[in-house]
Amino acid sequence: MLTQLLGLSFLLHSAYSQPTNGEVVYQNTTMYGVVGKAVILECGSTLPDFYMWSFTWPGTEAFKAVVYDFGQGPRIQKLAQMLGQVTVISKSADVSIDKLPLSAQGLYTCQAFYDFVNGPVIYYYYVHLTVRVPLTKPHLLVSEVSPVEGSTIWLRCNLDNGTGPIHYVWQQENRHGNISALAQGNTSVVNVTEVNRNHTGWYRCLARNAVNSERSDRIWLDIIFGPDIPQIDVTPYTVTERGYSALERETVSLQCQAQSNPPSQYVWFYNNSQVYSGPQFTITKVLRMHTGDYACLAQNTYLNTRSKKTISLTVYYPPDGSPSCSMEPAVNHTSLRLRCSWAGGFPPADVHWGENSGRVEGDDVDSGNGDILLLSEVLAGNSSLFTCTGSHLALKQAVECSTRAYLPPSEPVCLAYVRTNEQYLMLTCSWDGGAPNALVWWEGPGGHGTPREENNNILIIRYGTAHSGKPYICHAKHPLLDQTKTCRLTLEAPVLLTQRRLVSVYEGADVQLSCNLRANYLPTSHISWFNNHGLDVRDTSKYMLLRTSAWANLTVRDTDETQDSGEYRCTSSNAVGGADLNITLVVKKHPMPPNATLIRVTYIGRMRNEVELEWKMEENAQQGWTGFVVRHRRVNEQPGRRASGNDSMEETRDESSSSVWHQNIIRDPDVRIHTVSRLTPTAKYQFQVSPLNHRTVGHPSAAKMPAEPRANNYPAVIGAAIGGMLFAAFATALLLIFIFRNHDNNPRLHDMLFGLHHSQSRENINFPEDEMVNGTEAGIGEMGSSSGPGPRIPRAASPLTTGGQAPPTGDNEPVNVTITVQATSS
Repeated sequence: MLTQLLGLSFLLHSAYSQPTNGEVVYQNTTMYGVVGKAVILECGSTLPDFYMWSFTWPGTEAFKAVVYDFGQGPRIQKLAQMLGQVTVISKSADVSIDKLPLSAQGLYTCQAFYDFVNGPVIYYYYVHLTVRVPLTKPHLLVSEVSPVEGSTIWLRCNLDNGTGPIHYVWQQENRHGNISALAQGNTSVVNVTEVNRNHTGWYRCLARNAVNSERSDRIWLDIIFGPDIPQIDVTPYTVTERGYSALERETVSLQCQAQSNPPSQYVWFYNNSQVYSGPQFTITKVLRMHTGDYACLAQNTYLNTRSKKTISLTVYYPPDGSPSCSMEPAVNHTSLRLRCSWAGGFPPADVHWGENSGRVEGDDVDSGNGDILLLSEVLAGNSSLFTCTGSHLALKQAVECSTRAYLPPSEPVCLAYVRTNEQYLMLTCSWDGGAPNALVWWEGPGGHGTPREENNNILIIRYGTAHSGKPYICHAKHPLLDQTKTCRLTLEAPVLLTQRRLVSVYEGADVQLSCNLRANYLPTSHISWFNNHGLDVRDTSKYMLLRTSAWANLTVRDTDETQDSGEYRCTSSNAVGGADLNITLVVKKHPMPPNATLIRVTYIGRMRNEVELEWKMEENAQQGWTGFVVRHRRVNEQPGRRASGNDSMEETRDESSSSVWHQNIIRDPDVRIHTVSRLTPTAKYQFQVSPLNHRTVGHPSAAKMPAEPRANNYPAVIGAAIGGMLFAAFATALLLIFIFRNHDNNPRLHDMLFGLHHSQSRENINFPEDEMVNGTEAGIGEMGSSSGPGPRIPRAASPLTTGGQAPPTGDNEPVNVTITVQATSS
């Protein structure tokens, strides 16, 4: 059918193309659509009698039917699926295409047929549809995001899609937020030659076509440059001919700045030596040593470039501290020489001495010579103060120093001591505390003395040549004192004393022996101790020494009778003589403790690896022991005397057949029972116990061997007895029940056990077992009569009856029952 319609359309086109047979109207229209949007293609202003839309792709001449309506409603062809969502607008021949694809671009032809009164008319509506693509978001590319200043770069604005023509604009935003147009045009690339630091900032591109406009994200363009020549700012700002200057103890700040990207790295140099890294170098309390050349080196680490600038800084400073005043004796300690100096400073400082109330002889001195001599006439008195004044251009006020001459507050001091090698005796004399130092010298008997010169306060005497009891005199002279001072030393030999010459102590205790000097002798004496073997005593684990210059104590630790008893000697000597003192130490043993006796030595259990010992002390023994020594040893099997029964066994075997004794010390004197463990079950042992009184061991007890544990049969016997009683009680209960149930058959036995008359004991008791009992009474009776030696129950006599009743006969005969109880023990 579609083929026929297309053929008819062609025939109509051919027929109506001839103006002789009708009128054919042609209209051309150009339309624009956007990808993904909708477009309406118009086919006349009124609805034709029938119409047909066709499509021709660009570059081709063939047309393809898209939709037609020959009076029966529109019919959309499969081709419409390639052109988008095609729909026919109601009551018209217009076509709407939604979600327009790019493939929908081409020539659309609508053939509309109108049957007018004057004749049919054919319209050809040619619609040229151009499908435009909107611009996507552009992205900006830069040939170098960090170009070096002076180089050339390009910027490209890339678009993934979009219909031209496209207009491009490049925008620049600087650090302050100002936006300006760098370039614009129809090309997507722009070149920037010789970039400079002003090009640093944010860049974006804007793209615009007939459909829309889009702009890219920002990109940062960082221009690398520098560093420029640094600029150095000095605070505080003071300029001299040589550069910058500062006063000492001021705070000087050096600020260095050099334009650079990335920012410069700053290094400060002082006289070509690196001292700091950073833009600002601050010197807190600048000193004289800081004078010199300071250079700032700016470095661009990215470009590996640098620049440098140097300045000169001069520090004006006074001399360090204050003037230095000193004095020294002169003319054999009869005069004083004053010295004043204040070295350093820029420029040098001036110093001068004050007249001090006219007591300074001579004119004031200049800075080049601060010495002055004071004659003896002006030095009277115990104390004199002298002042020196120093001035400097950098100081607002003068600085002073003072020195004082004064006598020592005390008297001269004389001492004597011996050198470590005991070859020389040294006498020293001092008169300290004055200014200046006093002059001292020695005079002694036998021509001993020192010259009257400086540093002769020591008199050295060969050891053993000192004079005993004769004084050695020290003389002291000070410039403020007209006369000399003296002190004396008289040398004596030492004398030793002690509280006790005989010391007694029990063994094991610590004892202290003391030795004292009677006085503090000159020269100083030291005390030495010698033990009972004549050896020099030192601090050890056995001996402890405590000593001072006047006494020495010797402590003997953990005394032993054989090792520590004897004569101890303390000695002392000096350059004049010596002395010895003997002290006798007697170490006694503790009293012998009373005897102990083993009363029980028994194995514990059947394993035979533990033995329990029990002992006792002798009667009427006083408390004289501190513990016990328990000993045991293994013995070999030798013939000997063995005790009978469960008694312990005393061995009489040879000592050579026994091993060594193993002992265990018990420190508790109240213990009387002890267990020895870890024994060999197959071995034989002997045991002893000895009382212990500190270190004195008493006589050992007689050696005993352990006995086997006694067999304990009481539980078995008691168990057998209880079992037999229970069995007898059970059997008796059965017998009583039997007699009670068969009282009719055995009235005598019943009456004998229960004490009732036959007539009163007969009851009509119908147990289920009666028949069985009655049927077997004869057999039971025979078994009872034929039983062995077991006890027999006698048959009871017939009681007197009342009411003329005869005694029972027949089946009511008594039955003999024999019960045998046997107790067994295990």
